[in-house]
Amino acid sequence: MTQSHQCGGAHEVVPDRSTSAIANDTTLTSDLVHANHILFERGVVDAFGHVSARSLTNPNVYFLSRNKAPGAVLEEDIIQFDLDSNPLNADGRPVYLERFIHGEIYKAHPEVMAVVHSHSPTVVPFSIVKNTPFRAVCHMAGFIGPNPPVFEIRDVAGDESDLLITNNQLGAALAKSLGKNVVVLMRGHGSTVVADTLKKAVFRAVYTEVNARTQAEAMRIGEINPLTPGEAVNTSRSNETQVDRAWNLWKKAAQDMHAKLLG
Repeated sequence: MTQSHQCGGAHEVVPDRSTSAIANDTTLTSDLVHANHILFERGVVDAFGHVSARSLTNPNVYFLSRNKAPGAVLEEDIIQFDLDSNPLNADGRPVYLERFIHGEIYKAHPEVMAVVHSHSPTVVPFSIVKNTPFRAVCHMAGFIGPNPPVFEIRDVAGDESDLLITNNQLGAALAKSLGKNVVVLMRGHGSTVVADTLKKAVFRAVYTEVNARTQAEAMRIGEINPLTPGEAVNTSRSNETQVDRAWNLWKKAAQDMHAKLLG
């Protein structure tokens, strides 16, 4: 087994697990490529971070890119994994060390169909400032709720870890910390966002970063007035009927960006 430990972009080459569980989700894999590009174009991920989607035909399989910068992902880079995060068809391609984030969340939360892990720059500070909790402060981010959890890896791995989720034990602890929330911050690392559709997960990841920027800027002016729990629920219910509107716009912008990258 070959490993490379690079912050946020660590990867390893792992033998494929022999299985008959290979899924066929052509539209989903195409959308997963677009999701990678959108998250890069929106500034949620850079060279690091990843997004996955659970198979629509086999709930015990999920799709995730090979180890690659999200903005450069192509459809042929998409690999299938079982819920223990064993690759099924990597064929020697390197995979993310942090794939366990995805597998363990899918295992623990059967309602989750997509997962975004990122180090979006304005969210990370809220994971390390003890007396300034992250809150839903704008109507587009009501899904964050009044008290999103912060995962503390020291509780599981001690105080000398590399902060990466590199095995099933750490992934399971993160999935437990997520609980019934849709956003979990990861101390000194980033955040993980989930949803029952891929497009909604991308929407939530984008607006998690927007909310962080809004909260940080508001705190420069004065004391913040966050959404109430009821406002968080109802704004989320209203806004998430409009996910396709955002997806279609962001997809076009990401396609233009990707064409320039390839040009």
